[in-house]
Amino acid sequence: MIDSEQAHKILVVDDEIDVTELIGYHLRQRGYDVRSVNDPRHALDTTRSFAPDLIILDVMMPELSGLQVCRMIRSDSSIKSIPIIFLSAKTEEGDRIDGFESGADDYVCKPFSPKELMLRVLAILKRAGEGDEEYNILEVDGILLDVEHHKVVVNQSSIELTATEFRLLKLLMQEQGKVQTREMLLQKVWNYQSDIETRTVDTHMRRLREKLGGEASWLETVRGVGYRMVESR
Repeated sequence: MIDSEQAHKILVVDDEIDVTELIGYHLRQRGYDVRSVNDPRHALDTTRSFAPDLIILDVMMPELSGLQVCRMIRSDSSIKSIPIIFLSAKTEEGDRIDGFESGADDYVCKPFSPKELMLRVLAILKRAGEGDEEYNILEVDGILLDVEHHKVVVNQSSIELTATEFRLLKLLMQEQGKVQTREMLLQKVWNYQSDIETRTVDTHMRRLREKLGGEASWLETVRGVGYRMVESR
């Protein structure tokens, strides 16, 4: 058991009982406080009452799909910032993109390795718990990012970002003018080495640009390399 993990609460949502039992076993072995839901219709209420630090969410479920549950969570101001890992037997690139575009922070394909899933969980919790004391307010032209209150204002209007989109924008603003390769972004934002597709970065960048609207022109694609926030335009 790892001491730093003891206080973390994790909600596992999957209609297959054997899957929630397997994941729950491995999480509890590492000291996490685990709650399981096998009926997706109860996922939202359980999220509100349990207040987890992370949700592991199956995609293909009856009554409500994981994509629908994720969108419902992201639209609720009280729980919208909780990181979500999707589990899915749907492995095509388009399926993964749909998952990220619905607001997921990570996407793990079934059948999955419990060890890999535990590493993904640890990576997300690690980045969620990193201190931000060094930077409080970041501002680039019409974009203002308030670290302490996890708030982004674009041209005096608040916009809603997922936890991953927020970290991505914060890094690019902190490193304004410096090119960030896709591999660097995977390490700094996702805490992963290059063991997941760099397409993940591109998908999040596209979503971030859409939300920034006219201010998205500050984000420049460096062809064949990565991205940067330009110093002037």
